[in-house]
Amino acid sequence: MSKQIAIDGPAGAGKSTIAKRLAKELSFVYVDTGAMYRSIGLYMIKNGIDIHDKDAVEKASEKADVSLKYIDGTQHVILNGEDVSDQIRTEEVSKAASVVSAYPQVRKNLTALQKKLAESENVVMDGRDIGTCVLPNADLKIYLTASAEVRGKRRFKELTAKGEKADLTEIVEDIKKRDEADMTREISPLKKADDAVEVDSSDMTIDDVVARIKGLYD
Repeated sequence: MSKQIAIDGPAGAGKSTIAKRLAKELSFVYVDTGAMYRSIGLYMIKNGIDIHDKDAVEKASEKADVSLKYIDGTQHVILNGEDVSDQIRTEEVSKAASVVSAYPQVRKNLTALQKKLAESENVVMDGRDIGTCVLPNADLKIYLTASAEVRGKRRFKELTAKGEKADLTEIVEDIKKRDEADMTREISPLKKADDAVEVDSSDMTIDDVVARIKGLYD
């Protein structure tokens, strides 16, 4: 029986960073579900599909073959045979992912793949609905959060470090809007599972958070 750790939380809470570190220290496979939704968003952008046209997105998503590949323990996202791991990390793709991830058929397709991955490997999986929908019977469920201001500052530093122009106020507002959209969407909304442990990383270092979660798992 595979072991499963589910980490949910809002955008910018540090889920991916924490999940990667945790998976490495536990020798588990890391599954970044957000990257999978980002790849669908990227596909729509590349093919000129209106992300607000639900029917068009769901139809087009059938042609988007998303898979995960692990090279030296690092996850790579493959979209129709192309490694798009770097392309999916832009703000444009992030916003598109937030929209398309609300569509039922898109979620159905990717959730099936996520469940399949967790059946055969010990996984640390992060996203918005892992503990509530994808892995409802996970061995440990974490709801990782932080204030919108802290999350905005983290994203601002990340973007400027890449040489991209960024406006902190605009980023914080976008995060608040995304939180609202994620929490109120009809299909698989972002919410803390009843049996999840909430960890607020606002005033914690990465090491602190990893240690906290490892302590809960042990």
